[in-house]
Amino acid sequence: MRKFLDYLTFLTSAGVLAFAPAVMAAADVGLVNQLQGDVSYQGGGAAAKASAFMKVRDGDRFVVPDGALLRVVYFDGGRQETWKGPASFKAGLKQGDATSGTPQVSQVPGGAPAKLAQTAEVIQIAKLGRAGGVTVRGVKGQQLSAAQAAEVAQARKLYESWRASAAPDDITPELYLYTVLDSQMLYEDMRVVVKTMQERAPNSQEVRELAAWVAGR
Repeated sequence: MRKFLDYLTFLTSAGVLAFAPAVMAAADVGLVNQLQGDVSYQGGGAAAKASAFMKVRDGDRFVVPDGALLRVVYFDGGRQETWKGPASFKAGLKQGDATSGTPQVSQVPGGAPAKLAQTAEVIQIAKLGRAGGVTVRGVKGQQLSAAQAAEVAQARKLYESWRASAAPDDITPELYLYTVLDSQMLYEDMRVVVKTMQERAPNSQEVRELAAWVAGR
C-alpha cells in the first residue's frame, strides 16, 4: 500500500495526475535515510516492512526489533532521529513520540530538509525510467540562470560542510546534493555524486537504480 501511495505522489508531482487522491490524507513528515534489519511500520493499514528512503507520514508507528536500526529525518525543522532496537515510536510532524526506547538525535543542516523531501520521488523516477516507464525531464544542457547557479553553489558549500561531519557510510549529504543537481539537470555532476554514493553504500539497491538511470542521461 505504501509503495502504491508513493507512486501516486510521484505521478501527481510529475503532472501525470491532475489531482491528489483522497487516500493521500496523512502528511509526509520525514524520510527513512538509514535502515538496518527487519523494521516494520503501520500507517492506517496492516503492518508492513519498512524500506530505505521511504516517506514517513504523520501517525506512522514503527517497531524496531533488537539488533535493528532506523534513522528518520524530519522535513520540518531537520531533526534526525536514530532508533536502535528494541524500540518503537509514532512519527509526528517534527519528531517521533517514543513508546519504548530513546533515539539518538542530531540535526540536518538548514536548507537540506526541503530537498530531502524530494528524494523518494527522485528515486522512484529512476526506477520507472529503468523499467521503461515515463521519464519526466526537460531539455538537457540548458544554461543556468544566475539564481540557479547560486542555488547550486550554495548546495555544494552546504554539502562540503555536512560531509565533513557525517559518518563515512551516511549518504544523506550526497542524496541532498544529487537532488539539487537533478532539479537543474546537471547530469555530469550527478554521475560524480552517484559514484561517491556507490563507494559509501555499495550494497544499496536505490543507489544502483540512481547510477543506472543517470548513466543513460
